[in-house]
Amino acid sequence: MPRTRHTAAFALVTVAALGLTACGSGDPAAAPAAAAGNAAAKGKVPTDDVVSSVREDEAAAKLLPADVRAAGTLTIAASVSNPPGATYLADGRTVAGTDIDFADAVARKLGLRFKREVASFEAILPALGSGKYDVGTGNFGVTEERRRTIDFVTYINDGQGFAVRADSKLKKVTDLIQLCGLTVGTGAGTTFEVTLEENRHRCSDAGREPYDVKTYNDQGATWASLQQGRSDVVMSTINGLWYAVRQQEGVRFLNEFKRLDVGFAFKKGTALAPAFQAAVNGLKADGTYDRILKKWGIGASAIRTSQISPPEIK
Repeated sequence: MPRTRHTAAFALVTVAALGLTACGSGDPAAAPAAAAGNAAAKGKVPTDDVVSSVREDEAAAKLLPADVRAAGTLTIAASVSNPPGATYLADGRTVAGTDIDFADAVARKLGLRFKREVASFEAILPALGSGKYDVGTGNFGVTEERRRTIDFVTYINDGQGFAVRADSKLKKVTDLIQLCGLTVGTGAGTTFEVTLEENRHRCSDAGREPYDVKTYNDQGATWASLQQGRSDVVMSTINGLWYAVRQQEGVRFLNEFKRLDVGFAFKKGTALAPAFQAAVNGLKADGTYDRILKKWGIGASAIRTSQISPPEIK
């Protein structure tokens, strides 16, 4: 995921029109529609309150380290880029999204107050290790590489997908070798960039021209590169792609490529993970979890139960 809010260059999708639809099945014609009347289905950021009714769960709160319970606060870093994960409302200051709602709901479950700081996507994970932040959000997918240095507590399932211009002849991408000779636009410091770079050699190995990877620090710039013909295809989050193609003319969702669990991120060995896991599962039990997913139109991203650093989905 990219690291900053939409820019003026991305005039096709304004801050006032931000919203989301649910992620798809891999078939562009089978995109799940948001519920009728849902703001997300109408191109608006949904602002209904699904968090303030959450009450503290004493059993979950007792799993926190004693010093954290005594202080009552944690510092959380949030990457704010594009919906549904996190975006800005029309005032340009207020943040909203699934990451925001889940974090705020977990804080209430644990009787904590989060000090939220907006930070760039690629800066958050290293900063957790240094102790600058206690927890991070940014649609962080759980991968084996990240699990070596980061602990996760999962709360949704998202993943990797592709979108193209409407006139593209590219069909469903089931193997990255299908991208040989093309230019792929994606976010800097993301799992998409890693996946693309790790597999680029396969084109040369097959005697074909390697695909070119163009990375951007802003999602608006990524989409502008596609619209203006500087990229042939965009690789990004499944949920984010579904949102974006519904807000723009002349582009279409291509397909899902790989699913990943998404979680709160912590420094390796954190003592916070059990409490966060209990809080997420508590949100599932009291109905808040489903209300958040419904608000943002991403019911297909539900997980059965929260896990601590599960293996990467293969």
